Amino acid sequence: MQFTRLAVVALRIVLVVAFLLLVLFQVMSLPGQFAHMAQENPDRAALQWPLTIFSVLEVACVQVVIVSTWKLLTMVRRGSIFSDGALRWVDTIVWSIAAAWAMLAALSVAVVLNADDPGVPLLLLLLLVAGAALGLVVVVLRALLRQATDLRTDMEAVI
Repeated sequence: MQFTRLAVVALRIVLVVAFLLLVLFQVMSLPGQFAHMAQENPDRAALQWPLTIFSVLEVACVQVVIVSTWKLLTMVRRGSIFSDGALRWVDTIVWSIAAAWAMLAALSVAVVLNADDPGVPLLLLLLLVAGAALGLVVVVLRALLRQATDLRTDMEAVI
């Protein structure tokens, strides 16, 4: 039990650092990067705002996953992880991954249609496959949590 408590604390520290770094990216780095791109390549200046909005929304999806994970860690600490409340947070993670994947898929289509080099489309395909795998793993873990929750409910009814 001590190991679990230590792991929860360590993960919370990592989540806070990741969240703060993502906010920094959203506010400063990403908008600045695309503004610089537009300045350096005037022929691509029209992409500045669509790419900025896309990247900020993608980062927001990751932030939703971080907040949901934080809530699940709180439930682990309280011993209430096997509940319908936990399933709602896992559903939030699944939908956030799905939204990020769908936006990436739309961007990938636009890139593939305009690509003259296979490198970026292949990288985007790799990201799409990885995102799909991550989403499907979370869906399977959600099913396991559902089964464990049902079993715990049945056990509590028997006792």
